[in-house]
Amino acid sequence: MIVKAWNNGERSSDGNGYGVKLSVRDRDRYFIPSWKTVSIELEGNPDSIAVNVDKPSFWNKTCRELIHKEIGKWLIKNGLSDWSPYHPPAHELQVINERKFFLKLPTSK
Repeated sequence: MIVKAWNNGERSSDGNGYGVKLSVRDRDRYFIPSWKTVSIELEGNPDSIAVNVDKPSFWNKTCRELIHKEIGKWLIKNGLSDWSPYHPPAHELQVINERKFFLKLPTSK
């Protein structure tokens, strides 16, 4: 599935306030409302992260972001944390198995 980088408008240098945004269709197809967290592996990082999906904002029609400081640090490290308004970088989020995903870097920055 294709996801877009997301920021809360703060552009924090420590990674806070960053994540990726899913479409309603992909969220409803690949995520289950009873899940508390999902595990995400970030391309090029050795450790996976646990991301909270047990919140009303993830399940409403407007938000749908997977938010975690480590996603922000990963975006910053890879030069993907600053984009033109309305043009965030797109990433592929691959399903590994239930509750486990792999977030890929764009093929071209």
